Amino acid sequence: MTKQPKQSKKPKQGKKGAAQSGGTPATVALTAAGVPFTVHAYDHDPAAASYGEEAAEALGVSPDQVFKTLLADVDGALTVAVVPVSGSLDLKALAAAVGGKRAAMADPAAAERSTGYVRGGISPLGQRKRLRTVVDASAEGRPTVCVSAGRRGLEVELSPGDLVALTDARVAPIARG
Repeated sequence: MTKQPKQSKKPKQGKKGAAQSGGTPATVALTAAGVPFTVHAYDHDPAAASYGEEAAEALGVSPDQVFKTLLADVDGALTVAVVPVSGSLDLKALAAAVGGKRAAMADPAAAERSTGYVRGGISPLGQRKRLRTVVDASAEGRPTVCVSAGRRGLEVELSPGDLVALTDARVAPIARG
């Protein structure tokens, strides 16, 4: 008689575990942290002009509630900016928020390598390498915000306080428009 291996009741952690449990590194990180969140899936249209506006429309929420994750190079260091899809990133404000002088949008390939996510699906949560993160101050006035759950067509809704805590983010007015 052969022994059967013991089955673990907890899902495995990390990227392999995320794929095995049907999640992403972002949802695995949220589950591990024990914070409440809701996953929203929708059919992504590759021809969509704006991933964030597509998500807001598909979810039936205001574009002010859906936040996009952008990566910028601030004085040579990659920095994550989380801003509403209804606006744009103010690079000078981002640089000031982290004590930098100059900021420019990061090279997309560098952003993908550093985060482990593909463009249009970069989540501020569960990134391969923890980067400085700044969340726009407009998030604070909302009960919940939606951010990418780590792939196109998948958003996660959580409280702004949990987003800030889990990413160790600074909160500052970095959006315009």
